[in-house]
Amino acid sequence: MSIGDTLARARRDAGLSVTQVSQRTRIRETVIRGIENDDFSPCGGDFYARGHIRSMARTVGIDPGPLIHEYDEAHGGLGQVSAAEVFEPATPIKIRERRPPNWSAIMALAVVAVIIFWVAHSVMSASHHVDAAPRGEQVRRPTPTASATHPSAAATAQRRSVVIQLAATEDCWIGLYSANGAQEWQTVVSAGTTHSWTFTRHVSMEIGNPGGIALTVNGRSISTPGRQPVTVDLRPGGKAVAASGF
Repeated sequence: MSIGDTLARARRDAGLSVTQVSQRTRIRETVIRGIENDDFSPCGGDFYARGHIRSMARTVGIDPGPLIHEYDEAHGGLGQVSAAEVFEPATPIKIRERRPPNWSAIMALAVVAVIIFWVAHSVMSASHHVDAAPRGEQVRRPTPTASATHPSAAATAQRRSVVIQLAATEDCWIGLYSANGAQEWQTVVSAGTTHSWTFTRHVSMEIGNPGGIALTVNGRSISTPGRQPVTVDLRPGGKAVAASGF
């Protein structure tokens, strides 16, 4: 009996559907169906295929060891895996060639900045002169803006969005998926860099090497320990939850 047949039979014996296994393992249903048909190409490589087999076997209540051994024999065994292979994204990343700075544009921006400074200085000076008007004269004050009279506007906007900040101390792999499980993009985050994203919809983020990052969602730190990839469920106005992806 093949690996896929064994997993499919164990799942049915456990009374679980493909959807239930997907929810418990955080593995997409298309990948599970492919593995049960002995098609491991959707896994993205041997490293991830072994992790999926192990996670599915434990979920349906069987020992993953013999299945991993069978997979290694059929696919050449577990070889040396480099960090570049582990974190290589499925979608090629286009790297733009660094160009020398445009000094003409920089000088033009500097001139514009000086002009803006002097205009602002002149406006502030005129405002100060009006405030110092003699007693008895009425000075018309500006009407408070909507943001000043309604300080909760910023809080309302925050509840409708998800702000993600990530600081990497080690190389890690990031994948973004929509609410229906469709992959939107993948990338590699290099050690020593910081990134931020803002979403106004429900998404999930898969993170390889989660122990090598510091993750903050809407100003709240999210714990992502260990080396096994994790999936973080992100909902506007909701609490971010990190769960093991494999």
